[in-house]
Amino acid sequence: MTALSTEIADWVSRLSCDDLPGDVVRDTRLRVLDVIGLCLAGADTAFGRSVRNAAVAMFPEGPCRVLGTGERLGVTAAPFVNAAAAQALEYDDTHVESIVHMSSPAVAAALALSETSHASGRDVIAAVALGNEISCRVGSVSPGELHKRGFHPTGLFAPFGVAYLAGKMLGLDRPAMSAAAGIVGSFAAGILECWVDGTESKFLHSGWAEQSGIAAAFLAREGATGPPAVLEGRFGLFASHVQDPDARRDLDRAARGLGREWESRNAAFKPFPAAHVLHPYIDALLRLCRDGGIEASDVAAIDCPVAEYIVPIVCEPVAEKQAPRTGAHGRVCLQYTLAEALHFGELGREAYRDESVRNPEILGLARRVRYHVDPGYPGPGRFKGAVTVTTKDGRRLEAVEEFSRGSRENPMREDAILAKFEDNAGARLSAAARRRLIDAVLGLERLEDAGALAGMTVGDR
Repeated sequence: MTALSTEIADWVSRLSCDDLPGDVVRDTRLRVLDVIGLCLAGADTAFGRSVRNAAVAMFPEGPCRVLGTGERLGVTAAPFVNAAAAQALEYDDTHVESIVHMSSPAVAAALALSETSHASGRDVIAAVALGNEISCRVGSVSPGELHKRGFHPTGLFAPFGVAYLAGKMLGLDRPAMSAAAGIVGSFAAGILECWVDGTESKFLHSGWAEQSGIAAAFLAREGATGPPAVLEGRFGLFASHVQDPDARRDLDRAARGLGREWESRNAAFKPFPAAHVLHPYIDALLRLCRDGGIEASDVAAIDCPVAEYIVPIVCEPVAEKQAPRTGAHGRVCLQYTLAEALHFGELGREAYRDESVRNPEILGLARRVRYHVDPGYPGPGRFKGAVTVTTKDGRRLEAVEEFSRGSRENPMREDAILAKFEDNAGARLSAAARRRLIDAVLGLERLEDAGALAGMTVGDR
């Protein structure tokens, strides 16, 4: 029987930009722009600066640029910084079922490789689209099973997407692509203990995914080997990481319908810099308060029905979720997030500041947010949220968000994605520079040398 990695390699080797559906091309352009904006915003955080400084200290100069600064590092080091920065605000797109952040490592890798190969914009579109598709598909084999075991899907699944992306851009043949997948399976990793104490190691996983995928492709190009049955084998990824025989597992999801069904269509852009399962609750609460004229001081209690699988991710332990230790911690807390959104009436790029997570008014609101498991709520594959607000004068108001904004069923408008980019890139680039970059990315198919994009991110203020 043909190994899954080989089936995927067969598809990748045949794929060109002409084979992509129009909506996939459009969304891929927007994902490239979204990630570039997030790289620029994340670069200005303390975390982003620490990663950049560490990379500059560890690695020699190379041909690839750190977005926003223009510092030049090697073909894995520069995109490591860029992919990690794009995760720093928990603001990058997510595949809804697997909860894989697929675009930040894919875009960072493709931009770096385009600087070394002078790939065209069409090459970059095809590479990012196939990389995202593979990350989403591998992540859909056992949706929800990895999070509950303390693994981060991005660290486990995105390396595979980047390995094939890099293999495509490096011109690997089918056996070498399959070998790259086998190699990268040994690199795939990422635990979520940082969600307990609010540290930031999770944000590195996009960088490790990019670095692992590119390294695996280069190794395979030079003859290093890896097991073709890396996904389905006796000691493969899912046998080793999902050992419960009763766990949900459908290995055929990795390759079934490649080229006919695009799983990446089920990836959602993020309108808020928070864990994606929180988004429908944030939108429901803000809409309810806006339409009902409710202020934070009016609220006695907020109740949220939730799907059982999100409880250990964003609801418990309750004491942690009501009073996060850091801003990074707050981004995965239902109680705190709704309290901050209610307090400020918004949740944007500047959310989760240190002074906010220590603000006694916000912390007091967080203690008024309750949740209960609703067995009718959907599992992985759809983010639904609802809030019931009880006011101090006895009113009860309810709002439901059936599908998270940014998803396939409730898409963000293109102008909203462009506005998000403008906000994220505003501190680094002038209005004219932002316009040039938007025009270049939206016309990516016409760009003969996509390596020029990295240079366009260097501030002109």
